[in-house]
Amino acid sequence: MTKLVITLAAAATGLAVLPPAVEAQTQGSNVAEIIVYGNDPCPRSTEDQVVVCARRPEGERYRIPEKYRPSGSRQETEAWARKSRVLETVGSTGINSCSPVGPAGYTGCLTQVIREAHEQRQQSNDDNTPPQ
Repeated sequence: MTKLVITLAAAATGLAVLPPAVEAQTQGSNVAEIIVYGNDPCPRSTEDQVVVCARRPEGERYRIPEKYRPSGSRQETEAWARKSRVLETVGSTGINSCSPVGPAGYTGCLTQVIREAHEQRQQSNDDNTPPQ
């Protein structure tokens, strides 16, 4: 609608040439933006379409695009399945529960300590491993 108004206004004032901003908007649908990797050739432009190529290193060909890569702290990027694992033992009592409630509730404390140590070691290994 705004293109029509600008065109009519230009015709009414006798201007034969549209302003550059309007020309860019009308031709915007004929521009193809393509990302090429390494030494790949950029496709040639045709009479109907202008091809604009952005060249990236070969190492990024199969990587996740930057806007989709995880960012933020470890707490923000941790999976909900891992966060919900804590809720599995809420309210558990009795044998192997590491709880002062119920018969032999203390028996699960060693298992809990071993599991927490294993998770901490795995977490520190994940933190120290550089992304590939």
